[in-house]
Amino acid sequence: MRITKKGREKLEAELKALKDKRQHISQAIGDARAFGDLRENAEYHAAREAQALNEAKIRQLEDKLARAILVDESKLPDGVIVILSNVKLRDLDSGDIEEYSLVGEGHSDPHRGKILVTSPLAQGLLGHKRGDKVSIEVPAGKLNYEILEISRSVDG
Repeated sequence: MRITKKGREKLEAELKALKDKRQHISQAIGDARAFGDLRENAEYHAAREAQALNEAKIRQLEDKLARAILVDESKLPDGVIVILSNVKLRDLDSGDIEEYSLVGEGHSDPHRGKILVTSPLAQGLLGHKRGDKVSIEVPAGKLNYEILEISRSVDG
């Protein structure tokens, strides 16, 4: 998984928050134990479930960060679609103009056109240049685009 410096910082902040939450969850478990019989103690079971979910999220983030490859933004080529590219496309089937930003982990927001560079659409665009016509297989079918513009994103 490729990640930008800002994306890494965002994931590290999320990981720190989850680790900081451990103390609060431990306190909740301790408080719930005071209510008596643990077999019928809903507060205790809820706190233990919260602890398990929190620990699973911690492990997941630690794994992502361990496997992440930091992208050196200064070495990204111009004029070619890569991570951090903003692209303006013409849908060759409908004529609609669509715009996307190809972002790293921690920055996706599909409703705002920010798609993960690992998504099927982004994977189909990578390496192409302005003027190229591309056909991309996605789960919903085949998308046909002409690449109108490529620029560099600063936030992803």
